[in-house]
Amino acid sequence: MLILSCVRGDKAGNVKMSDLQDHDAESAHQHTMDAAESMAAQHHHAGPHMKWTQKRTQSPQDLKRADEIVQTLREALKPYRDYRVAQKDGYQPSAPQNAQPRYHFTKKWYGFKAAFSVNPSQPTSLLYKRTPGGYELTGAMFTARKDVTEGQLNERVPFSVAQWHAHVDICLPPRGEVGMADWTRFGLKGSIATKEECDKVGGRFYPQIFGWMVHVYPFEETPEKIWTH
Repeated sequence: MLILSCVRGDKAGNVKMSDLQDHDAESAHQHTMDAAESMAAQHHHAGPHMKWTQKRTQSPQDLKRADEIVQTLREALKPYRDYRVAQKDGYQPSAPQNAQPRYHFTKKWYGFKAAFSVNPSQPTSLLYKRTPGGYELTGAMFTARKDVTEGQLNERVPFSVAQWHAHVDICLPPRGEVGMADWTRFGLKGSIATKEECDKVGGRFYPQIFGWMVHVYPFEETPEKIWTH
């Protein structure tokens, strides 16, 4: 599995990555946690590096499953409206020094468990927006390993209700050149999106980095807003 041990933005907001190790080098625990933590620095919803699951026709069973998830999650998140309670319970913010549209507070133990099963009351990350007095809770993020099947993802959160996403076709700069890399070409928002292009510049190409992710906003009033991304 892929490990990204550090994802940070510079003062200009550009993503910087370091200590990226080869696929299948570490445990499902580390892989899943890096998937969650990586979202703090940059999160791009479109473009060549984003892959989305395809929406399916809704069924009564899907709607029932989705409603159960929302009800369970809504109750579980109540204490975490106070971000300090979340921190005391093990949810730690990723890259809080960087300006972000949403901040991911991640609990590594829950990320480890998410590599093997889903628990609607134990999201890998909590989603906050910054306020003058701290943070306001807006939602949560569930994660799954990148090697799960579509059927397994659909069982966790139905495709007819929400779209899981993954980061794909990523070219990272050669080892030792991370600090001087042109991040308009490399990384999550870089222009290089094929192995051939990446090989030409001596980069390291990854068909998919991190695991699968899905956001949910249980305090919204309609399913469309609850499961929007």
